[in-house]
Amino acid sequence: MKKIHFEPSVPAEIRVIPQHIAMTILEAIHRYAETGVGRIKPLSGEFEGFLRLRVGNHRVFFKETEDSIVIHRVRDRREAYR
Repeated sequence: MKKIHFEPSVPAEIRVIPQHIAMTILEAIHRYAETGVGRIKPLSGEFEGFLRLRVGNHRVFFKETEDSIVIHRVRDRREAYR
């Protein structure tokens, strides 16, 4: 399993999401870290180098190395790309 690290702003972003949705997002992040399974897409343009994990109406932007995942933002899809 890859280690998961959060940027300092991410916990605050997760706290404003309703709890049951936040738990689903965290479960999806852990599932991806363990198995590599998820709705992943490499991003381009302004977010070049990031990967996106889609969880319902939310998007998790992260970078991945061989042994870790660094979560950079968790946002609703309407705000994710702004």
